[in-house]
Amino acid sequence: MTHFLIHALLRVSLLFIAIIVNTAIATEQPIIKLGMSTALTGPAKEIGYQLYQGSSVYFTKLNKTGGINGAKVQLLVADDGYEPQRAVHNTHHFITNEGVLALFGSMGTPTSHAVSPILEKLQIPYLMPFSGAEFLHTDPTVNVFNIRASYYDEANVQIKHLVEEKKHTKIGFLIQADEFGYVVETGLLKALSQYGLKPVKVARYLRNTHDVAQALKALKDSGATAICLVGTYKPLSEFINTAYQQGFQPDYTSISFASSSDLFANLKYSTNLMVTEVVPNPLACKSTWCLKFLKDMKDANITTPNRLHFEGYLNAVLFDLAAKRCQQPLHHLCLMTQLKETFNKNEQLNTLFINKKNVNEHSVYRSFFSLK
Repeated sequence: MTHFLIHALLRVSLLFIAIIVNTAIATEQPIIKLGMSTALTGPAKEIGYQLYQGSSVYFTKLNKTGGINGAKVQLLVADDGYEPQRAVHNTHHFITNEGVLALFGSMGTPTSHAVSPILEKLQIPYLMPFSGAEFLHTDPTVNVFNIRASYYDEANVQIKHLVEEKKHTKIGFLIQADEFGYVVETGLLKALSQYGLKPVKVARYLRNTHDVAQALKALKDSGATAICLVGTYKPLSEFINTAYQQGFQPDYTSISFASSSDLFANLKYSTNLMVTEVVPNPLACKSTWCLKFLKDMKDANITTPNRLHFEGYLNAVLFDLAAKRCQQPLHHLCLMTQLKETFNKNEQLNTLFINKKNVNEHSVYRSFFSLK
């Protein structure tokens, strides 16, 4: 074989290899990894799963239509059962083993509090957590971006409803005994103090339990005519149902974290209950994103879309809109800048969360229970 032929064959082989490599690179799309630690088991599992469903539906549709500037979004989800130590384990795994760009849509105040030291050290973005805790909203030490109202915002609306609208002065609290309960209790106390009032009784129960019997007795004996509920839907519905059976029927308020749809579904008796919400009812809302959400839920065969689905969906929408304004590979500095810019300037999205009368305040919606 001549040297000429050998060189010719070598050039052809190298060209063939280059074509294969370039084709592989072209077909291998970049991936944006997000980590979501949430409750998929335990008493709060419906909250976590529905938030995940809402985000997943949007990201699935997004990936089918080209993703974010050619990059697909991979939403990694891990079950923490609404337990702080499991959330810490999941967060370590996401960062160390999966190399996620950010933590996204994580659920809970005690879990957020537990992972904060990791997030503070690494400054990994903590995007749209399902918590209104003040330490995530006022001078946060973590690299966080929120769109929902704070628990202080919700507390103000609840106390105003009970004192000004319902004329109550004997108000008690049922509080989940952890960081979540403490944060909301602080907001409720602050709101009550504006009317010169204090709670007639503060009763507590343990997270991830239904052990509310002692708290019920204490509040019943206190003479409370209204009770602010702070917890998840299962223990709160058990409290309300058992109280009714015992002839105790105060007015109630509850925080958005309880999930009004799940709380209402577990109530057996006629009850005066108002739940504060951070997104509008998508079934009654006429905005562009409400209509898109309902269509996408229908296409995904989710027949009973609710506010939790909607909040998870909107979290994904905002991430998409902001990330598309950054170059690939996506960097968290650009992302955090564009999240703020997009949220402030995108009127269709902004109006769902910001008070129209005061742009410095978040909107708080209200749901009232009715027994059908």
